[in-house]
Amino acid sequence: MKSMTGYGRCHIEEDGREMTVEVKSVNHRFLDISYRLSRTLSFLDDAVRKGVSARLARGHVDVFVSYANHRQDAKEVRVDTALAMAYRQALIELAAAVGKEPEIPLEDYTRLPDVLTVQEKEEDQQAVRALFERALEGALDGLIGMREQEGERMCEDILEKIGNIERLRDGIAERAPLVVCEYRDKLQQRIAALTEGEIDEARLMTEVAIFADRAAIDEELVRLKSHAAAIRETAALAEPVGRKLDFLVQELNREVNTIGSKASDTAIAQAVVSAKGEIEKLREQVQNVE
Repeated sequence: MKSMTGYGRCHIEEDGREMTVEVKSVNHRFLDISYRLSRTLSFLDDAVRKGVSARLARGHVDVFVSYANHRQDAKEVRVDTALAMAYRQALIELAAAVGKEPEIPLEDYTRLPDVLTVQEKEEDQQAVRALFERALEGALDGLIGMREQEGERMCEDILEKIGNIERLRDGIAERAPLVVCEYRDKLQQRIAALTEGEIDEARLMTEVAIFADRAAIDEELVRLKSHAAAIRETAALAEPVGRKLDFLVQELNREVNTIGSKASDTAIAQAVVSAKGEIEKLREQVQNVE
């Protein structure tokens, strides 16, 4: 079991290139990937999505990418010859206008705007992609490790709550048969008080049978036990189980609500309230499971 919350970071320096990838994730119903790439790294768009979706199943995931190229061949100086000649012609015209000989040292051209420009050379996309994929894998390893650690704690908590629900369920199952017996005794006493001891046994048994049918919760108890066992089995799986656990918790809640609606006994009603409390805590915890 894994949580949907985590963080991972990986920094790699190799062959004059420096890549840092950070990945963080929080709860989300589906896998939602968010990232921004600089213009020079826009070709990595598909690599981000494929890399993350291959490792994660659910959660809102933010990916941050930082890249720097320190290689000697990373930049180049370009000369705008046409612009330099235009400057030269303008300076000649200016010198003629003021009556001076045009003396234009070469270094003066380097100071003129836009004659010399420094530009980044086109990246080796294959090398950058390989570096990014390694950094992304490292960051995802860290994130998943954090998810697994939190998932272990969540699993322990979920199993503890399931144990509480199972104990409440067993208490209800033990109490349920006594409810019908107590109803029969109370009904018999009331009838005897009203009829001065004369009791129509057939009518009494009919009323008791109607009450027993209306208050019967055997099926709900069986399904409740089955759902609790299914949650235990699901929690032990290595695959993403959040959606299945969410469904099973809904089914738990459905059975407990039905038991509560049929309950005409104070002890069972109190157990139902306690079970609902545990299920609500369980529901909140399950929302964090991948």
